[in-house]
Amino acid sequence: MSTNILQKELLGISAVWWREFKVFWREKSRIVSSFVQPMMWLFLFGSGIGASLSIGDINYRDYIYPGILTMSVIFGSVFFGLYIIWDRKLDVLKAVLVAPVTRISIFFGKVLGGCTDVLLQVLILFAFSFLFPSVNPWGIPLALLILLITSIALVSLGLALGSLLESLEGFQVISSFLIFPVFFLSGALFPIDDRLPSWLQVLVKINPLSYTVDGVRGALLGIHTYPFYVNLGIIAFFAATMLLLGSILFSRMK
Repeated sequence: MSTNILQKELLGISAVWWREFKVFWREKSRIVSSFVQPMMWLFLFGSGIGASLSIGDINYRDYIYPGILTMSVIFGSVFFGLYIIWDRKLDVLKAVLVAPVTRISIFFGKVLGGCTDVLLQVLILFAFSFLFPSVNPWGIPLALLILLITSIALVSLGLALGSLLESLEGFQVISSFLIFPVFFLSGALFPIDDRLPSWLQVLVKINPLSYTVDGVRGALLGIHTYPFYVNLGIIAFFAATMLLLGSILFSRMK
């Protein structure tokens, strides 16, 4: 009996994952924008600032490449929660919730779907890593692991917000209020060292995304502030916390 229940829950998770993947794949504009926006940051912002600034022996554009990868994960993951509100307005979510599987399975299916979408966007950016001479291609698997764990955390956060809110406008305001500070305080665009003001150092250190950027930068460029296991441990703890929070809020959603 328990085996049948497990199979049913796994089937529910895979069905929700497949549905989310198909929605993403049909939205060609979303795929294009997920690639164009990061490349604009890298080649317009990075090349402009890089014309007068370098970090050690590394070109500034190469230096911010790990940070822009993280930015892509942040925006793509958190805004995935918008689809909860949109599905609720179209009564699609109601049809999904009455399926003979638990809400936890539906939640995990959506997390997997969101992470798949985000990782596909990241893989497109990794395909152009040859444009950045300082990047070590052998570090891509480690960087991808860190970004995967980060996407799990942030997709869960986005779904948690979507479970609490009923307005698309409200979600955009609150998520933007969260996204931009954690991005700018992650060290994506500047080195994390003792030259930062003390108040800024505190904010950077308590931001979990700082450890994502540091881990990805260490894997790709060999530049890092903290050991890899510290970065990975903090990100994994953050992901576990967001998974727990998201699953609780999703289960209580009306």
